[in-house]
Order: sequence, then structure tokens, then C-alpha cells
Amino acid sequence: MYTDLLIRIKNAQAVNKETVKVPYSAMDRAVLNVLKKGGFIDDFTAIGRVPKKILEVNLKYKEDGKGIVSGVKVLSKPSRHLYSSYNEIYPIRQGYGLLVVSTSKGIMDGRSARKIKLGGELLFEIW
Repeated sequence: MYTDLLIRIKNAQAVNKETVKVPYSAMDRAVLNVLKKGGFIDDFTAIGRVPKKILEVNLKYKEDGKGIVSGVKVLSKPSRHLYSSYNEIYPIRQGYGLLVVSTSKGIMDGRSARKIKLGGELLFEIW
């Protein structure tokens, strides 16, 4: 699930790893596409076949050597799903963060969802 992916990325950047490997899922791949467009990761590739398929994520760092991801807040959990309409989606950390939303058109960032007037399940915030 995407929560494991986020924590692995955050922890790997804390110890300055180049890449991190996570088990493959279609939702994780969609979340990684959004994180790549948002500039939080460098790139990712899917490796292997179905039983042992993994995603290898290349991490991105600032010029001073610190990781781009400094915090993550998971909003929807299996025990509590948080939904929002498009007019209740606002910028995260004065525009420096990213809100990831699961909509009827797929997983996208909050800015794109607001632009095309789509609400949905709020997955997480990352900054």
C-alpha cells in the first residue's frame, strides 16, 4: 500500500540512500507518477515479473545533501477514509507541499484535481 511506500522513501532519504525498492502495486505506481511530476523523486522503474515484481525508486536530494521529502502526513487510512469536494482542496505548506487525491479520473495532485473540478479521497500530504 502507498503508506509503506511513503515511509520507505522518507526513511531512505534520511540515511542518504540512492535508491529504494518496494513491492509492486498499481496504486504505488500511480502514486510514484504523481510524486515524480511534483518533483519529490527523480525516477522509478518496474523490475521483474508478477510474483516478485518490484518498483525501484531513484531518490532526489537538494544541493546541500538533504532529502527533498521532509515530512509525510497520511490522511486516509483503512479505518477512516477522508473525502473532500474540489472547492475544499487548498495548497499544502503555502504551495511547497503536495496533496495527493484519488479521484474518479485516477490518482492526481490536489492542484490538478481542483483545476478540473474533481473531488475525491484525500490520500496524503507530502512536503
